[in-house]
Order: sequence, then C-alpha cells, then structure tokens
Amino acid sequence: MPLLEVRDVAVRFGGIVALDGVSFDVAPGSIVGLIGPNGAGKTTLFNCLSCLYECDRGEILFDGTSLLAAPRHRIAAIGIGRTFQNVALFRSMTVIENVMLGAHSRSRSGFLANALRLPRVPKEEAVIAAGASRILDLLQLGSAAQRPVSDLSFGTRKRVELARALASEPKLLLLDEPASGLNHEEVGELGALIRGLRDRLRLTVLVVEHHMSLVMSISERVVALNFGKVIAQGAPDEVRRHPELMRAYLGTA
Repeated sequence: MPLLEVRDVAVRFGGIVALDGVSFDVAPGSIVGLIGPNGAGKTTLFNCLSCLYECDRGEILFDGTSLLAAPRHRIAAIGIGRTFQNVALFRSMTVIENVMLGAHSRSRSGFLANALRLPRVPKEEAVIAAGASRILDLLQLGSAAQRPVSDLSFGTRKRVELARALASEPKLLLLDEPASGLNHEEVGELGALIRGLRDRLRLTVLVVEHHMSLVMSISERVVALNFGKVIAQGAPDEVRRHPELMRAYLGTA
C-alpha cells in the first residue's frame, strides 16, 4: 500500500491552472523526485500536501487517510515534515532552540501547563532537548547547537531547517529544493545525507529539486511535471530519456 497517494489533483488560481489531474504514488521507504521547469506546479503540489492550499478536484491519501479535511496545524502530528525553498528559521534563536520547535507536535504539555511551569514541563523540555541534540549530531551540527542561526552560512542554515523537520519524527519528509544555494561539494554531501537519513530513520522522502544530477542519483522513482500535468514518471533512467521531458526543458525532443 502506498504511503502517499495523489489522485487527479487539480488547483486553479482564477484563470490559471496550476495543477491539472496530477496522479502518482509514493511507496513506503522510497525516495521520489519531483521535477519540472519553473512554473510546472511542484511547489503548489507541496502546498497541497501540507494543506496550505485547497484542491479544486482530486484526493490525497496519506497512510490510507484523506488529507483534504485535515487542519494544517495537524500535518506535523500526522507524520509529514517539510522544508521550504526559502529557509524559514528564527534567526535570533539558537540552532538547538530552532530544532526543538520542530518537536512541538510531539509534546503533551499544553499552553496552560507551560504558562504555569507545571512540574512535567521541564521534564518534557529535557526530553525534547535530548532528541534535538541527537538529530544535530546526526547532521554533524552538534558543535553549532548554541550558536544563533543568524551567524551561520546559508548551507548550514539549510541543514538546520532539515533538522527541525526531522524533530517532528515524520514518516514522510517533503524537501523543497534542498540544494538551492549550495555549491557543488555541498550538493554531493546532501545526496549522501538524504540517502543516509532515509535508511537510518526509515523515512519516505519526496523531493522537489532543479539539480537534475542530484535527483537522478538519489531517487528510485521520478515524477516530471510541466504546466501542471504529469508528463512522465518511472525509474530515473526512463524519465531522463523521455521525449516530453526533453521538450519541456529544451524545447525539442
């Protein structure tokens, strides 16, 4: 049974068709690449998976349950973690504080308990901090745990955002252009990191990326979009040679 099922999803913004009948599956434990030219609908689809956008048509099933009726603030608790194209961290907070925020969906103390600092709150915070430290060590960020995010390079901030997404203990990890702004060496390290995290944490990964060599090297399956429609899907070598993909990127097959 697929972990994620996208069925005939359509999204319109006025007269603009952003997604038009998009359908594909993501198997548990797999890495699936989502590619396409600018404006193909990739980020719109991610926003539908995150319940930031509503679908005009279609169905999205996660672990057999529809996401369409799920409130957006419950997505992390359901088991979906996400990074964004533009790094969205709290720059004045430390690295470990940002990562601890990612675990809020796994905490049990509510607003009142935290406001009154009931005895269970410090204990829970200690558990969350320990989990955040383990994730930082896994991503080789332990030495930067107490540094403000504003002091870090862009590539390191991207890794901190990944750590925050992992803190929610997701089943499905959505990576939105994780290689943007990285140099060649960092892109190579990122590919090995994504595969390592998938294997070690038993994740399922759906990644949007323009860096074609990265997508093709880490993905078991690739889905290609153009003008909101799926133009090709399958194994990386099959999709790479697909005439419609060549036409989308090069203007000719």
